[in-house]
Amino acid sequence: MEKRKLIVYWASTALLAFGMLASGMAQLFRSKEMVELLTQLGYPAYLLSILGFWKVLGVIVILLPGFKLVKEWAYAGFFFVMTGALVSHLACHDTDLKGILGPLMQTVFVILSWHFRPASRKLPANLTSA
Repeated sequence: MEKRKLIVYWASTALLAFGMLASGMAQLFRSKEMVELLTQLGYPAYLLSILGFWKVLGVIVILLPGFKLVKEWAYAGFFFVMTGALVSHLACHDTDLKGILGPLMQTVFVILSWHFRPASRKLPANLTSA
C-alpha cells in the first residue's frame, strides 16, 4: 500500500509540476494565448507576471526536499489559483473543454499530490493542530 501511495504522489506531483511550470513560463513570457485568455476573462495583462512568477517558485518549492511550511503555502496557492481559474471560466460562460478541463485536472493533481505526500514532506503534527 505504501508503494502505491508513493507512486500516486510522484505521478500527481509530476503532472502538477509540469502543468504549473509550463503555464507559469507561458505567463512570464506573455505568450499570445495567455494574454488573450486572461483578457477574455476580464483580467489585466500584468497579472500574468504575478501568476507566472509564483507558479514557477511554487513548483521549485514542491519538488525540492525541505521547506515544509512553504510547501503548504505553495499547495494552497496552487489550489486557489486553479479553482479561481475554473470559476472564472464558468462565470464567463466559457464552455470550451480546454478552458475548464485544464484548471479542473490541475486542481485534482494539487489535491492528490498534497494528500499522498510522504511524511518527510509534511509538517510535524504539533504544527498542524490548533
